[in-house]
Amino acid sequence: MQIPSKYDASQVEGKWYDYWMKHNYFHSTPDEREPYTIVIPPPNVTGVLHMGHMLNNTIQDVLIRRARLQGKNACWVPGTDHASIATEAKVVARLKEQGINKNDLTRDEFLKYAWEWKHEYGGIILEQLKKLGASCDWDRTAFTMDPALSESVIKVFVDLYNKGLIYRGYRMVNWDPEAKTTLSDEEVIYEERQGNLYYLKYDIVGSDEKVTIATTRPETILGDTAICINPNDERFIHLKGKKAIVPLCEREIPIIEDDYVDVEFGTGCLKVTPAHDENDKALGDKHNLDVIDIFNADATLNSFGLHYEGKDRFVVRKEIAKELEDKGYLVKVEQYTNKVGTSERTKCVIEPRLSDQWFLKMEELAKPALDAVLGDDREVKLFPRKFENTYRHWMENIRDWNISRQLWWGQQIPAYYYGDGKDDFVVAETMEEALELAKQKTNNQQLTTSDLRQDEDALDTWFSSWLWPMSVFDGIRNPENEDIKYYYPTNDLVTGPDILFFWVARMIIAGYEYKGERPFKNVYLTGLVRDKQRRKMSKSLGNSPDALKLIEDYGADGVRVGLLLSSAAGNDLLFDIALCQQGRGLGNKVWSAFYLTTLWEVSETIDQPQSSKIALDWYKAKFNQTLTEIEDHYSKYRLSDALMAIYKLIYDDFCGWLLEIVKPAFEQPIDAKTYHELLAVFEDNLKVLHPFMPFITEEIWQTMKVRTPKEALIIAKYPNVEASDKELIYQFDFASEVVSGIRTIRKDKNIPFKDAIDLIVINNEGVSKSFDAVIKKLGNVENLSYSGDGLYGAMSYRVKSNEYFVPVSLDNVNREEEIKRLTEELNYIEGFLKSVKKKLSNDRFVNNAPEQVVAMEKKKEADALAKIETLKASLASLK
Repeated sequence: MQIPSKYDASQVEGKWYDYWMKHNYFHSTPDEREPYTIVIPPPNVTGVLHMGHMLNNTIQDVLIRRARLQGKNACWVPGTDHASIATEAKVVARLKEQGINKNDLTRDEFLKYAWEWKHEYGGIILEQLKKLGASCDWDRTAFTMDPALSESVIKVFVDLYNKGLIYRGYRMVNWDPEAKTTLSDEEVIYEERQGNLYYLKYDIVGSDEKVTIATTRPETILGDTAICINPNDERFIHLKGKKAIVPLCEREIPIIEDDYVDVEFGTGCLKVTPAHDENDKALGDKHNLDVIDIFNADATLNSFGLHYEGKDRFVVRKEIAKELEDKGYLVKVEQYTNKVGTSERTKCVIEPRLSDQWFLKMEELAKPALDAVLGDDREVKLFPRKFENTYRHWMENIRDWNISRQLWWGQQIPAYYYGDGKDDFVVAETMEEALELAKQKTNNQQLTTSDLRQDEDALDTWFSSWLWPMSVFDGIRNPENEDIKYYYPTNDLVTGPDILFFWVARMIIAGYEYKGERPFKNVYLTGLVRDKQRRKMSKSLGNSPDALKLIEDYGADGVRVGLLLSSAAGNDLLFDIALCQQGRGLGNKVWSAFYLTTLWEVSETIDQPQSSKIALDWYKAKFNQTLTEIEDHYSKYRLSDALMAIYKLIYDDFCGWLLEIVKPAFEQPIDAKTYHELLAVFEDNLKVLHPFMPFITEEIWQTMKVRTPKEALIIAKYPNVEASDKELIYQFDFASEVVSGIRTIRKDKNIPFKDAIDLIVINNEGVSKSFDAVIKKLGNVENLSYSGDGLYGAMSYRVKSNEYFVPVSLDNVNREEEIKRLTEELNYIEGFLKSVKKKLSNDRFVNNAPEQVVAMEKKKEADALAKIETLKASLASLK
């Protein structure tokens, strides 16, 4: 078979992904093996692959491929989230392009368009993940609105309602005027924004007096139903029991008293608008105030907005300020910075709004989940642990969860109304069950399904995804089925800290409520992907690379390595395309190493050289030492550190040293023993590299020799950690420094490698001579001898306290330059010795410092004295 000298990812990656799919390596069914399970954080069905997905799914694939190699039954469940707000917005926009208004459609008609959109675009991101090499069990692909998953969601809603944990309440909610739906508190992002503080005068009824209030939202005065003062504020005693007149609308409102008013803020008088501020609503309830809602669902003003009806709130803010100024009500305007709530999804400014909504009581439900992460047993471990404080803060301050959304795309709330009264409803899994409940509740056996009307709202998307680790295995509908009993709890969850509460905490809550145990053992929280200037990746900044273009340019393996080289748990990833080049460079290095081995002629008759034998023994020891380090990194979810350890092992130790030692001389064969041992350690390299670079490793593995599908690398046996010979590793490290010294002299003195040299050693360290054969081969040393004395007229260097002399013809030496170089080095060492002697002459240091510190200083002194002696001898030989 003709093996190309250069690796071409475009010719390889599709081929091996198809091969893995064809042979069903990704698929998992319960058996006698230990399960290893990951459920994918389901990306929005609207999504396309971005850098965050690339990082997150590369990490998951590394973990799942490693588990597969370890002989575990690896199951990675993929899927997508129906993303109510985002998807409905996409469908509405598409309908608009076709000249269709959502409001002109029935719910069923709209859902037909939504499902069409989902079938057309919904699978894009999963197909893109295949390009990355994601080894998901695609037969298990789930969607949060699949019939079985939707049925699970409805079942849970009914169960929680029957337990008294779900209730309907008229509350102040976060309203997104763009999506026209409520949001939970966690979906609101608070941003500091520069605005204005408007000081307005209100007339007092029956007098010439006026009272001044300060507000950031002058448009809401049209909804004012009181002015509140602090009863202890002497400035306003004369206003008690009086009424004020709201500017423009001329409505009379009472002046009430409450300790809530901060006498230091603004003017000390507070306008009360119960319909548009949560704190005002609380005051309104306490003092039985009227509630006047001035906004439509899209935050335009309604009829209470008078002549501003139909205009947007921010347009009205400017216009009403001008009108108030023109009519003498505006006293002054000051710049003011305050925190403004915005929608996480649409970025629209949130409007507090009173509305009938469905809520889930969270306080009791949250307790087991709080203990799971923060208890002594740490049943669920967060990596890194710094996020435990964030988790604690959220869970200890948890509020009831608003789970209803004014949307059609999502699971419709299973509440059925049979009358107009506030409590005229029943909750059931089906219309038929609802009818029976309604008959019982009303004692009216004549009711029919036509008398029932299902709640229009859909459930919050998170109310489906919080069940994900159970629902993908049908653990809600069929809690004793084989899959849920085998795969649950799952092992690792890989996600971002931004959804630690939205999703992770809620899954833990649901897990304890419905399975009585944790949904996963470990949570690996990745950082955000930023550019090298630390800016968040975004389309508007134009700093977010096209993920698929990166794969096209650098290969999936190169991109995976590039992403992980600088990724650390909880720390943001500063992405630079140069890292992908580095990843591709590693692939090219490994391929070149493999290609080199294919060029050698193998001889069964020649003996194994001593240099090859000792080098292979060293590399096996080094491999086991590194494997121990790699496994430690894996256990702490330091995947970038694990990759870097593999990178150095293969790039430096295998390619840089071992291959150089064992490769045969030009046009000479390699002995069969060395060749086969080399390929065996090469195979171990491929096994540890495979989770990070699956495509190139499988290509080399399958090209090395003919393999059956049962012998594919993806299911090969991961190397076992064995004891490593530390002394052998130390000896090699020493020998490598000796070789580096020879190479430096050759370079400095322009001595070609083809010209053999002699090497004389003063072995003060008593180093083993085991690696002499390696030193001779890599340094092209003809004669390596040991002596008690140095050699005049030779170039010299030191490794620790050992001295090495290379006889060099003076024709090759520029005497003046060499004398200058040696003199500079001598001066530096003498200065260094002086500082060490000063330290050792200090009795306080010698008597108080730890014994090993003093011993180290004494060794520095001895090494410096020996080095000075060598340098002086070298200088003398040149003069």
